[in-house]
Amino acid sequence: MLDVRAVAREIVAREGGFVNDPDDPGGATKHGVTLATARALGLDKDGDGDVDVADIRGLTRRDAEAVFLEHYYAKPGISHLPEALQATVFDMYVNAGGNAVKILQRLLGHMGQAVAVDGQIGPETIEAAKAAATVSPSHLKDAYGIARRNYYLKLADARPSLRKFARTRSGGKGGWIKRAEEFISTRYHLSEAEFGRRISKWG
Repeated sequence: MLDVRAVAREIVAREGGFVNDPDDPGGATKHGVTLATARALGLDKDGDGDVDVADIRGLTRRDAEAVFLEHYYAKPGISHLPEALQATVFDMYVNAGGNAVKILQRLLGHMGQAVAVDGQIGPETIEAAKAAATVSPSHLKDAYGIARRNYYLKLADARPSLRKFARTRSGGKGGWIKRAEEFISTRYHLSEAEFGRRISKWG
């Protein structure tokens, strides 16, 4: 059985500490919790009546784990997906919100399952995911991880300011790509040469 609390701890560790990168759509972030999320949830850590960057700085790892477990795992319904998918969809939901579910829904459509791409985990998506997992849970997990990687690469294709999240300064795989590949069998990882060819047009 999936230890979802352990997964939440891993996500927090992967997200890192306080960051306020102007190129990051999430803005000020700590342990993966963005300022927008903190405001939506009313996380007034310093008790001054508003939620601002100071409150983001005050977030603890345990705060972030609690936010993720409630609002990025339980609330979206990720627990209803096949176990093979739960950790990777949970991780992606923290990183990309409802797009994590849309990636899954598009993938299920490519696999012959009739499912709407609406970013919601409803009965249709749950049944389609279970049907796909029945054939091969490991294949479904790998396919989703590859779809995640493609999502990141396409984002970087379209927005040069985001390329630093997909490619290191030395030209290697950036954090986004490494993150996706943590959930993909090694045989499906891009080699450095393959990655180099994939991003060759970025300049």
